[in-house]
Amino acid sequence: MIRPTHPKKEIEEALRHAEGHGWRIEVGGSHAWGRVYCPYKEVECRCGEFCITSIWSTPKSPGNHARALRRVVDNCTAHRDRHDVDGDAEE
Repeated sequence: MIRPTHPKKEIEEALRHAEGHGWRIEVGGSHAWGRVYCPYKEVECRCGEFCITSIWSTPKSPGNHARALRRVVDNCTAHRDRHDVDGDAEE
């Protein structure tokens, strides 16, 4: 099923970035537009702090919220560890 696009273009770009890294996006909820979930589900992944993040529908600053979403994806411990292992194999 295709998810609806986010009304703020900066946030939609950040969501596509997350999807490109394997993160799952679920639309809906009471206060948030949706949530983004880490694909790795590992114990070492910061106790879930960065594994699930809310996506706001009307943040005060869409650009800042989009940067925060990208930061969550890029700073995921499991993602970085897998990226480091892949990067070492190429050298």
